[in-house]
Amino acid sequence: MTLIINNSDVAKLLAMETTLSALEEAYLQLAAGEAVCRPRIDIRIPTSDPNKNYQWGTMEGGVCAGYFAIRMKSDVIYETRYQGAVTQEKYCLRPGLFCGLILLTSVETGEPLAFINDGVLQHMRVGADGGIGVKYMANADAEIVGMLGSGGMARTHMQSFTLVRKIRKLQVFSPTKENRERFAAEMRTTYGIEVKACDSPEEVYKGAHILAALTDSAVPVLDGRLLEKGTHIVNIGGSGIPDAESLKRVDRYLRFGDAPAPTGRPDLKLDDEHIGWEARPGARKHGDGRHGKERAHGVLLPEKRVTLHDVATGAVKGRTSPDQITYSERGNLQGVQFFPVAGKVYEMAKRQGMGREIPTEWFLQDIRD
Repeated sequence: MTLIINNSDVAKLLAMETTLSALEEAYLQLAAGEAVCRPRIDIRIPTSDPNKNYQWGTMEGGVCAGYFAIRMKSDVIYETRYQGAVTQEKYCLRPGLFCGLILLTSVETGEPLAFINDGVLQHMRVGADGGIGVKYMANADAEIVGMLGSGGMARTHMQSFTLVRKIRKLQVFSPTKENRERFAAEMRTTYGIEVKACDSPEEVYKGAHILAALTDSAVPVLDGRLLEKGTHIVNIGGSGIPDAESLKRVDRYLRFGDAPAPTGRPDLKLDDEHIGWEARPGARKHGDGRHGKERAHGVLLPEKRVTLHDVATGAVKGRTSPDQITYSERGNLQGVQFFPVAGKVYEMAKRQGMGREIPTEWFLQDIRD
């Protein structure tokens, strides 16, 4: 039987500890050649509304003697302005609904094992990436988090940060006062730490050991001029990269790794975060297509770069001084994230009798394709 596993099931089954360990193991398997993935691929098509475009995105990967997974997204993308900030919005069918699915298969048999809603798992895997970066690059005594953003990504990053460091204080800003105060109260109760809901983004940087920008902004939100020495940077949204001043001040850059080149075509190896194809390429696009002919960023600071494999195995040090400003990001390894985490969810769902069973035969046929 094939399982249908929804977000409610995933929320009950998946812990951040499991996500952290599963992802770190998969990244090291990729570096050893035991796993494989490709960069994210997007297809963008204009809608009848010139202020919106359709975007189909996929990423995939698998591991020897284990699982394969492809994650699929079907979105209508547009942008809005709120208090001077440009934010990316999306929906499927109507605002408030989204379509993101993970198809998990067996490498040994080819069997479709599960279809999993990606909402909760998506937040968990991104939050775990932030935690892995902090684990290997933040100072060992890092205990104060400065955070821009108070949504779902902020929650999962706090889960991972508190697992890899002894966090004592959080200072958070987001544009809507009610949202940041609600989030602050929740974090105060959940972790028993000091929490300050800041009235301006500048306050977030003061004394912060970990600076996390976790927003749906379509443009960079960090301000590198405000970074203090010894800070570790995590950045989600804002076009995928920190602002130019932050990058200028980074001393050590952890990029987890890069998707390998296709077999037999080393010339096609890409370090791009994602690659896209577009109908009406001259038409304005939103979201990840807003930059036109610019590349989705690859390796940002090659002369300062270290990889997760080298740091985790002790081949090199993460930071070499407590005063260094460090920055971590996954790289174009999204495809290697879904088979390990979805595989764990599937195994736990099977053990606990969760999810809905549908006949696997519905997906099989006796005509050779």
